[in-house]
Amino acid sequence: MLISGATTAIDYRKEILRLKKDLNAIILAHYYQDSEIQDVADVIGDSLELSRRAASTDAEVIVFAGVHFMAETAKILSPTKQVLLPDVNAGCSLAEGCPGPQFRAFRARHPDYVSITYINCSADVKAASDIICTSSNAEKIIRQIPLETRIFFAPDRNLGRYLVKKTGRDMLLWEGSCIVHETFNLRKIIQLQMAHPEAELIAHPECEESVLERASFIGSTSGLLKHVQASSSNSFIVATESGILHQMEKHAPGKTFIPAPPDANCACNECPYMKLNTMEKLYLCMKNRAPEISLDPSIMQQALVPIQRMLAMS
Repeated sequence: MLISGATTAIDYRKEILRLKKDLNAIILAHYYQDSEIQDVADVIGDSLELSRRAASTDAEVIVFAGVHFMAETAKILSPTKQVLLPDVNAGCSLAEGCPGPQFRAFRARHPDYVSITYINCSADVKAASDIICTSSNAEKIIRQIPLETRIFFAPDRNLGRYLVKKTGRDMLLWEGSCIVHETFNLRKIIQLQMAHPEAELIAHPECEESVLERASFIGSTSGLLKHVQASSSNSFIVATESGILHQMEKHAPGKTFIPAPPDANCACNECPYMKLNTMEKLYLCMKNRAPEISLDPSIMQQALVPIQRMLAMS
């Protein structure tokens, strides 16, 4: 990507690669990032996978092209490394809808519940949780909880409802949701299915129940990517953030991927937080070594415990 200024032009890709070498950095990009950011990254994946991969390298700097809670998780797993986030305002509706003080107060009112918390939450909420989970390992973790133990699941109610249906466990759910996965319009999806009867509807479990009921496959972002490669189908309607289509097209060439339509005539199937990151911001954060993610050491230590429990259970 070449951007012209008043007197000079910056080749962002070239400069980012140069800075990566100078900083001994690793660049992580979530599947929902713009394609040009994905193409310059060292590792592309889901949030936990990215943080674990970064922790296993000798890189001194982690540049996380994602959202704030993901960069926090990277810091928790790599406390001695510098973690940079291209745009400090890249948040998450799930994390923002579950503030730490309210979460702690809710837990205090329900002391007999084990809290299983989706990784899409702040470090403060992780620190107050019993077990962290991802969309791919949540079912396995829930099935290991004794039947007599009550479960409190936060912050995504749609993922929670899906897991209640899958496991048969009657869980207490926090009323949070993802602004992207909640916007998919069932009527428009049905119209797409009628126009493309050969297409397989696949969906992320953060989607509304009405969408999930029509899906032939439900899985995490990485699970959806693996499915389109293995499936005998050649056409897919994809009900998750549209950034994943770039990797689907690369890993399953020749197949057709149709983004599920949102309710309004807008780009609502794109995460506005994820899209705050740009090549320019990626370059500038590496050049200036800021914004940097800093967390209270005690919060990091507390948050690490439920993450470690998750890893042991999955």
